[in-house]
Amino acid sequence: MISKYRKLFNEQFTEKKYQEFKDDIASDFDYEPTFRLGETPFFIPKQLKSQLIEASLEVISFIQDKGFKKFTNKSLELNHKVPNEDEHTTFLAIDFGVCEENGVVIPKLIEVQGFPSLFNYQANLFNKFKTYYPFLDGLTPFFNNITEDEYLQNLEDVICNNHPKENVILLDIEPEKQNTKIDFYYCKRDLGIPIVCVTDLIKKDKQLFYKTKDGVETIVRRIYNRVIFDELNLRTDLKLDFSFSDELDVEWAGHPNWFFRISKYILPFLKGKYFIETTLLSELQEIPTDLENYVLKPLFSFSGSGVIFNVKKEDIEAVVEKELYILQKKVNYSPILQSPDGKVKVEIRVLCTWKKEDVAPTLLCNLVRLSRGEMIGVKFNKDKDWVGGTIGLFEKE
Repeated sequence: MISKYRKLFNEQFTEKKYQEFKDDIASDFDYEPTFRLGETPFFIPKQLKSQLIEASLEVISFIQDKGFKKFTNKSLELNHKVPNEDEHTTFLAIDFGVCEENGVVIPKLIEVQGFPSLFNYQANLFNKFKTYYPFLDGLTPFFNNITEDEYLQNLEDVICNNHPKENVILLDIEPEKQNTKIDFYYCKRDLGIPIVCVTDLIKKDKQLFYKTKDGVETIVRRIYNRVIFDELNLRTDLKLDFSFSDELDVEWAGHPNWFFRISKYILPFLKGKYFIETTLLSELQEIPTDLENYVLKPLFSFSGSGVIFNVKKEDIEAVVEKELYILQKKVNYSPILQSPDGKVKVEIRVLCTWKKEDVAPTLLCNLVRLSRGEMIGVKFNKDKDWVGGTIGLFEKE
């Protein structure tokens, strides 16, 4: 969208350079990410950046309301409730589709999550792009003109909270099999915290321990939580030595409860120019006759699982637990990124952290997904190029 950078990038792009770029990422850990790497960054002009900030602050203002916890308590009743919840979320990911209204570009809120995203990977992705396109050094993926060192320091402060690195762990279910493990690897390398599977934790009274690669039993003081309960519930084969519902002497970097509190659960209550019509299925007065303009989504799913794009009346009628689903107006993404052979749709995720002592989250970085299909996501973009995960870049101020 910043035409001079788009022109420069497209002129310099080659398939050979793209392969070298991918090989470079794969060489860091002898591992190639399982998700598709987008060929290009997305160049975000000042007007769109301002809109993203304004829209994000509106979402944050809603979350900051004193009654927010009481209002979202039902989301915990419908799911897991984990003890020792902190006052506010540690992470915030706010997804916007880049759309067009009355001939004007505008971001529209798709989803909001109180859960971490690919924080470490994104910073490294930017550096890889700069290696092959040096002119990108004049741009930044960071809000507030922070440097990469300041960005990593913020992550360390939020994730570790002054605990020794050996007592802080990144926790997931079989992390070596997760699509996001490239981010885990960069997190371990850049922040120095170990990656641990839920099945490897040892419980003694109220304390948790893990074994280092040398077999040393080490206490866990703080957990950087990447576990999705949807997946955990399905994995009945796993044998855990603890339960998330246990009273544990441990801090959470990303307390699990916030995954449910800040989710699609709050979308029906967000009103304004950046938000789209969303209705809790249990509150739906009548089924719309123009269902082709709606999407049916489960409240607490992750990575698009369970979403019905081409909704039929019988799909809505078949839902038993209607308080766990929303009906959302479709967002008309505007094909806006010029590839060598056509235009591409864009979704931008604003990545925020929220330090324990701060009154508000900090807007830090972003993640971008590119699509040529009906929706953002792998199944809508099979066998297509100039799609997949990438990063948005701003002009430095």
